[in-house]
Amino acid sequence: MQFLKILFWCLLAFVAALFTYGNWFSVPIRLWGGLVAETNLPALLLVTFLAGLLPTLAWQSALRWRLRQRLASTERALAELRTVPLIVPASPSTPAVQDIAPS
Repeated sequence: MQFLKILFWCLLAFVAALFTYGNWFSVPIRLWGGLVAETNLPALLLVTFLAGLLPTLAWQSALRWRLRQRLASTERALAELRTVPLIVPASPSTPAVQDIAPS
């Protein structure tokens, strides 16, 4: 299975390299105030990909951190409940202690 994973990533890198080689030309980007930025198409695609990926990764890592904290606090509470001795009420079959009147 590890071999297939490595093969997949190698093929993906090869396709990305072919795309970069075949599309290495400048693309004009119109900015505010009439400014125009000339950038390469692969660099532009990489920047837009990272602009979408990084906030999603940050959100996911924050969510996982929060869930780990909740799980840890729940496990601590469960451990505390396990250490507290459980008081079991007397069953009705055991006789209750009766007050004996002094004679």
